[in-house]
Amino acid sequence: QVQLVESGGGLVQAGGSLRLSCAASGRIFSINAMNWYRQGPGKERDLVAGISSFGSTNYADSVKDRFTISRDNAKNTVYLQMNSLKPEDTSVYYCNAEGVRTPGSRGNYWGQGTQVTVSS
Repeated sequence: QVQLVESGGGLVQAGGSLRLSCAASGRIFSINAMNWYRQGPGKERDLVAGISSFGSTNYADSVKDRFTISRDNAKNTVYLQMNSLKPEDTSVYYCNAEGVRTPGSRGNYWGQGTQVTVSS
């Protein structure tokens, strides 16, 4: 059984910073891509940033130059450093792991989500 556990969300003023973490646990051989998504009230879940197992990254235009994604493969953990936060960044942030290889299976998994609220 693979679980993703997020942490680091909270309330911050505009212009502030937060760092999200997501740790994958279980009998994991490898993880392909690890991603952060976010979903606001009444909105679709959108990709914020992604990172491959080799370290290649991609970002939504709205967060480029403000957010940085990184990962520690030895710990099966992905991070999202969020700087210069804006009220429009307020959302529930979800961690996603793609191509998770475990004994006898391969699949995609989601975390439970962590709330980020940016006050103006």
